[in-house]
Amino acid sequence: MSNRDSKVFRFSAEVTKTVDPDLLQQALNKVYEDYKLYHSVLRRGVFWYYLEESDLKPTVRLDINPTCEPLYHFDRRDLLFRVVYWKKRISIEVFHVLSDGTGAMWFLQDLLAEYLRLRHPEIETDALLKSTYIHDKSSEDSFFRHFRSKEQRNFNKATQSALEKFGDVSAKAKNLLFPKVETDTKKVYHYKGTYTPDNRPRIVEMEMPVQSIIQLAKREKVSLTLYLTALFMESVRKSAPDFRGNETMAVSVPVNLRQFFPSESARNFFAVTRLEYTYKEDRENTLSEICAEMKEQFDPQLTKEHLQTLLTRLIYYEYHPVGRLVPRPIKDIALKIINYNNNRSLTLAVSNLGRVSFPEIVDPLIKQVYFHTIAVRPQFCAISHNDIFTISFTSPYIETAIYQQFASHLTKEGIPVTVTVNKVTEEELGGVH
Repeated sequence: MSNRDSKVFRFSAEVTKTVDPDLLQQALNKVYEDYKLYHSVLRRGVFWYYLEESDLKPTVRLDINPTCEPLYHFDRRDLLFRVVYWKKRISIEVFHVLSDGTGAMWFLQDLLAEYLRLRHPEIETDALLKSTYIHDKSSEDSFFRHFRSKEQRNFNKATQSALEKFGDVSAKAKNLLFPKVETDTKKVYHYKGTYTPDNRPRIVEMEMPVQSIIQLAKREKVSLTLYLTALFMESVRKSAPDFRGNETMAVSVPVNLRQFFPSESARNFFAVTRLEYTYKEDRENTLSEICAEMKEQFDPQLTKEHLQTLLTRLIYYEYHPVGRLVPRPIKDIALKIINYNNNRSLTLAVSNLGRVSFPEIVDPLIKQVYFHTIAVRPQFCAISHNDIFTISFTSPYIETAIYQQFASHLTKEGIPVTVTVNKVTEEELGGVH
């Protein structure tokens, strides 16, 4: 984690009236009490980090700082989320250790419902149904519940067994800390650009009719996520001057595990898949070919059986007594190495949260929803509300050629696209830092 990679993501919603900060604070106070997980601060222990409940209270603030600034600071106790507003837009930013996108969206849904009830007195309180989220399980560790095998559940017994057989186990410690992962030896292409001067991400928001973009995906017989991923790759290829004709692009795609394993927890509960495509000079490399290969790779990974096997193995490493007894500073070094290697293995990142809705009585008061995250590489986050599909591209670079190419393809397909770009350079900001 660094200032450039804060591990923070943001959800925003545009409402019909200018935000009243006093009412937003009242709404936040009420919803905050329902989400005990969000009372947490992150502490550093001898062996690992841990979440600790705090008595801190969140305060809404004007959205004037760069988006997705760091929320965690090792030298002070801070909440791991913030709520900000600007004109008609309300945003929540969350440190990814605290929650994933689905859990954060539950919080935003409840926050907006409560705020709009206060902002619009004509709304009947009894008619305002909150989201279907069940708060009393908000801190449950769904990974533990679904993927930790029964014989590993008693940590004390496992630790005692490990200590008794330390001579046999210690030789395997390296493999437990650095489990071997099968990787492709192909060299992965990395897009190069000019970094923004103060680490704020370049953000390009595109809005379009959701049904129109879905039809393009159906034409290629793939999911919307895979279609957009293939188009993203093609946009990079066509706009990157240093891309040669025989390189490999790789992309990470998160999977919401709640669609396979029941969970009402607001904690992280997702897995990440990796897809790749190697461009070759002896084939056409059409968008259709890329879509077909993405589907061929993705579908086998998106089964309950595959995910069960993969995640059970990962949880085994996390809870193994030898790994748990390794001091945190050593684990920090290991994670830096793993994170570095992971970054080297990827060209792009994508995330599609899908369709979000709100209680029927307040839904007309919410015009649009947006989703983006801090980025160490070109990335997009997609989300839809009502009939509008929004793609938010983020990048650590100032260049926008990729996104111009992406929008150009969609408009040529007859899809109307509205594009908004933030300011990141000193010239764009008018000399204001």
